[in-house]
Formats: sequence, structure tokens, C-alpha cells
Amino acid sequence: MKFLFASDSFKGSLSSRRTAELLSQAAGEVFPDCMCSHVEVADGGEGTTDAVTEAAGGSRISVKVHGPLWEEETAFLGKLDDKRAVIEMASASGLTLIPEKQRDPRKTTTFGTGELIREALDRGFCDISIAIGGSATNDGGIGCMRALGVRFLDEHGRELEGCGEDLIRIREIDTSGLDPRTADCTFTVMCDVVNPLCGENGATYTFGKQKGGTLKILEALEAGMQNYRDLLIRKFGIDMDHVPGAGAAGGLGAALMVFLKASLRSGIDTVLDLIEFDRKLEGVSLVITGEGRADWQSAYGKVIKGVGLRCKAHGIPVVALVGSMGKGAEDLFEYGIDSMLTTVNGIMSLEEALDRAEELYLGAARRMFRMLQAGTDL
Repeated sequence: MKFLFASDSFKGSLSSRRTAELLSQAAGEVFPDCMCSHVEVADGGEGTTDAVTEAAGGSRISVKVHGPLWEEETAFLGKLDDKRAVIEMASASGLTLIPEKQRDPRKTTTFGTGELIREALDRGFCDISIAIGGSATNDGGIGCMRALGVRFLDEHGRELEGCGEDLIRIREIDTSGLDPRTADCTFTVMCDVVNPLCGENGATYTFGKQKGGTLKILEALEAGMQNYRDLLIRKFGIDMDHVPGAGAAGGLGAALMVFLKASLRSGIDTVLDLIEFDRKLEGVSLVITGEGRADWQSAYGKVIKGVGLRCKAHGIPVVALVGSMGKGAEDLFEYGIDSMLTTVNGIMSLEEALDRAEELYLGAARRMFRMLQAGTDL
């Protein structure tokens, strides 16, 4: 019996690696002769760089950058080999870097993400994947592009800093200084949202509130984003209101596509390709996946769906071990998941479940493997 463990982290309690350790312990108790292996996985959000770098046997590189409020931050990129690198924008421009009371999407910038890309270019990487989940920004990606040499000018020809409130002031875009090395690189953006740049379902109104935007702030930012959109149409002939994913990360998706010719791909599919997941399925009897909460959102670009579909294509059964199940969780049965179990074994608060996460997970893993044993005896 050969098991492969490929679970997402349980936010706030268990890492992907720790779930694999607990699963290995439980599997060994029930199937003493089994073989266990694991891969760390993520869906393109926080933790993606570490998961991919670990699975690929690469290394993590620390980089000093400007954070979302222009403060100094230590961000990181992942070196997979001499040509390939992974960047996690949340490490440079992420929402978790800002205390809740200081969050204001008018002031935040993606400049640090641009510095990460520049560092990757300095180190000779030419195939760069960028995870853009968890942003604190709504600057249309102009901060990121400014770090790479693009100039955004106001009505007096002065260069703008590159934050959300600058969008309404842009009158001209000068790309003559864009780092020429970007033309020889392949950029892949890990993104699972399909929001356009502007409008009711665009970057500002969909994600701006969680970044600290009041209704008044969002109205002003939306006006700025519309100005930016119109400039992109005039200069490049591309209407980002008709491009799914352009509104990701406060419009960073649009900037990466327009200025760096990046392609957008599902985060989990990109991660699974980078770690060569399909090759790791050779000889595997069963795959165990999971995440903290499975619900209808899990069927849209999350780890469980991605792992389930890959295994389904290879005819390998998959069980999901999750913290809890919400509405629509059983939709995952259509995507290669054969069964699903929860770790919570009684009535308890979320706080208690998080405090007892390891104990509950190990107990659920033991029950799961005992059930598998019973199935083999039928």
C-alpha cells in the first residue's frame, strides 16, 4: 500500500507538512507495511512559495523591499533551479503586513512586488511564476511596474509614486524605461479569481472593503481605476474590463498582463505542475488531501479540487480530510474526491477546534485509515 499526502495548510493551526507527519503516524499504526510520501501544496495564495520550493528541492532567497505602506520589509522568492523562480506578492505587498487600523487602499502600493521581480531578473531567472493572492493593494499594479521602470505621469509631467490614490491623477504612461530583460522572460500569474478591472465585480468593489476601504474611499478608487483602464485602452488597445482576472490583487493582474505579457493560470494547477505532481502519482494506491474548511468555494481553484482532478485522470482514489464542511462541500465529489471526513468529533467552538487541531486531526486520520482497512477486508 502506497499513500501520497497532498493537503493544503489548515489556516491558523496546521501546516501542510504537519498534516503529512500526522497522516504518516496514523497510517503506520493501521498499515505497518505501507509506504508514505508527501508533497506540500498551496493554491497560489499565502504559502505558495514555500510549498513549491520545498517540493522542488529549491531554496528560499530573502530580499529587502518596500512594503505596502513603503516601510522596509523582508520578502522572499523561491529558486527552483537556475532558470525558474516563484514569487509570492503577499510577502512584499500583502494584507497581513499591515495592522488592521492602518489599512487604507489609497495609500498602499505593489512597489515591493516589483522589487521582487527585479531581484529575480538580477539573479538571472527567466521563467518567473507570481502568486498574487492576499494583497493589501488597489493600485492597478502601477507601483509594481514603476519598480520595473515604467513611469506614470500626472498632468504636469511629474512621475507619480505608485499607490491607489495616484490612479485618478495619471495622464500619461511612459514605458520607454521598462526593464528590457522582461522581454526575454516568461511570466506566469497564479490567479483563480475572474474579476475584471472595473465595475461592480471589479477589483475595487469586490476586494477593496477588506483592505480598509469605506464606501467613499471605494468610490474615489473606482474613479481612478476607470481612468487607468481608459489610458490602457488608448495606449495598448486592451480593455481590461473584458479580461477575466484583470482585477486580481487590486488590478495587479491587469498590469502584469499588459506590461509583462504575463499569462494567467489557475494557482493550484500551476503549483501542481511546478512540483511535478503527476509524476509523483506513479505507483500510488491512495491520495489524501484536505484543507481547513471545505465548502462551495473549494470547487473554484482550491487545493482539493486541483488534486482530485489530477488523481481522477490517473484513476487514483482520493479522500479529503478537512477541518469542517460547509454548504456545497459535497460538490467536490464531482472532481475526483471519493470521500470526505471532518476532524471535528463533537460540538465545540472554533477556538477549541484550533487549540486541539493536532489531536483532532490525528484522531480523524486514525478513523479514516481504520475505515480503509475495513474496506480492504470486505
